[in-house]
Amino acid sequence: MNRKKLQKLTDSLTKNCKHLFRGFDKDNDSCITVSEWVYGLSVFLRGTLEEKMKYCFAVFDLNGDGFISKEEMFHMLKNSLLKQPSEEDPDEGIKDLVEITLRKMDHDHDGKLSFADYEQAVREETLLLEAFGPCLPDPKSQKEFEDQVFKDPNEFNEV
Repeated sequence: MNRKKLQKLTDSLTKNCKHLFRGFDKDNDSCITVSEWVYGLSVFLRGTLEEKMKYCFAVFDLNGDGFISKEEMFHMLKNSLLKQPSEEDPDEGIKDLVEITLRKMDHDHDGKLSFADYEQAVREETLLLEAFGPCLPDPKSQKEFEDQVFKDPNEFNEV
């Protein structure tokens, strides 16, 4: 399955999920296999908190190095926050938000988030699961997707 086919199938599910492909493409080969797609949907639709944490962390770890850096946080927050007209430099507000986030989530105080930092913070406060932007579907989108996909499973067979 290529990127365009996955995007078409998941539009209703992923309206706000910009980095879906990276989270599904486990082997980083720029192609979603059937097993990667099924596993990704399983996490999306019925995943445990642990599975969702692993998925969200993979999405937020933009360079795949196993950490969410200040730069990655800044990039994701800048792209997910609404721009407000003001005289203040919006980048300064985002930098402040990154620092606040690090104080809350960086338990080992090394200036970046490991999965262990992220997991501990999310277990303490589940709202932090999508701290850097939406990457999981909301319940309404989830239902719309299930209604669309499961109405005729043969419609999606590849020839």
